[in-house]
Amino acid sequence: MDNGNIVKHASFYAIGLSYKKADAEMRGKFSLDSNSKENLLNQAKQEGISSLLVTSTCNRTEIYGFAQHPFQLIKLLCDNSLGTVEDFQKVAYVYKGKDAVNHMFRVGTGLDSQILGDFEIISQLKNAFVESKNHHLVNAFLERLVNSVIQASKKIKTDTEISSGATSVSFASVRYIFENVENISSKNILLFGTGKIGRNTCENLVKHTKHSHITLINRTKDKAEKIANKLNVIVKDYANLQLEIQNADVLVVATGAQNPTVDRTILNLKKPLVILDLSVPKNVNPNVEEIDGVTLVHMDQLSQMTDETLEKRKQHIPAAEIIIEEIQDEFLAWTKQRKFAPTIHALKAKLNSIKEGELNYQRKKLSNFDEEQAELISARIIQKITNHFANHLKDDNTMIDESINWIEKIFQLENN
Repeated sequence: MDNGNIVKHASFYAIGLSYKKADAEMRGKFSLDSNSKENLLNQAKQEGISSLLVTSTCNRTEIYGFAQHPFQLIKLLCDNSLGTVEDFQKVAYVYKGKDAVNHMFRVGTGLDSQILGDFEIISQLKNAFVESKNHHLVNAFLERLVNSVIQASKKIKTDTEISSGATSVSFASVRYIFENVENISSKNILLFGTGKIGRNTCENLVKHTKHSHITLINRTKDKAEKIANKLNVIVKDYANLQLEIQNADVLVVATGAQNPTVDRTILNLKKPLVILDLSVPKNVNPNVEEIDGVTLVHMDQLSQMTDETLEKRKQHIPAAEIIIEEIQDEFLAWTKQRKFAPTIHALKAKLNSIKEGELNYQRKKLSNFDEEQAELISARIIQKITNHFANHLKDDNTMIDESINWIEKIFQLENN
């Protein structure tokens, strides 16, 4: 759809919720799977949204886009998730204009991540951008913004050590297991689910334990077998889940199911069991803790584990913020120039039209009229006048929308 009227009167917003105010249960309500994202993008087009990007991870669900009012984007999210407007108002955030731009920069560069310096989100932003572009929901502003955020992310990763050291949810999971389960190398570990966090956890476990004690189960067995072949671990059928849980000392749940897949009814335990739920929404029913010997730990608890690595990363925040400011300022300067450029072009055309009218009058009136000299002088005057207006509009203290309206009104410029 052409940018048309909706963009002319629309503002750029970032709306969503994250781990900062929304717990795992609430984030689960607003989480969007691939079908939900597809439906949301299609609905956005139908409702006249010109440009929009949607991301949904275990730590956040966000929409970046143009709207006349942020409720248009909030409605899209609620229509395609299990969350309500009332839920959204309790835990969510809405950013507009420069604040929305700054928010995307901080998210995309890992400064807003639950684990500081986690750059996983930038690949999710890239994927979201591709999905929106395939739906023709990307305008020049959003494309330039995403590219600027990618540029900042790369530069921060290259020029600072904010992502140095091993720290992630999967790393925290393994660390928790080693600190809380004695003789882990001789214990049975069952991994249920092959999502990214599950795969990473499995890889970390393989590095530090005996492969023969790790079993992998997934609803789709061929996905599990691909990982098992790479990591040399055992694969069992989904039908054997209950039996394998009985044999396990540690159960790591990392599925993408929308409802709990593990609860007390399938636990028939003969020994203590540590359960790590790395899923959003939660995939382990809290009722498992009613069984003696069961210890349940959720991803949010693991993410709160701090160590020297995270403390060291914090030292690099100022350097990362300087890089963000530099690239963000370039982007905002581009958007500002892009905003007033049509007005400057229209002003120049208007002044040239006035000039042509006056030169025609002087040609008829003066027999010795020096047309070449008059053309040269008037062109220089027009250039100086337009430069004055352009410099005014570039000034950071200028209220650009108000100034553009006055220029268009005074010179009776047509709105394009």
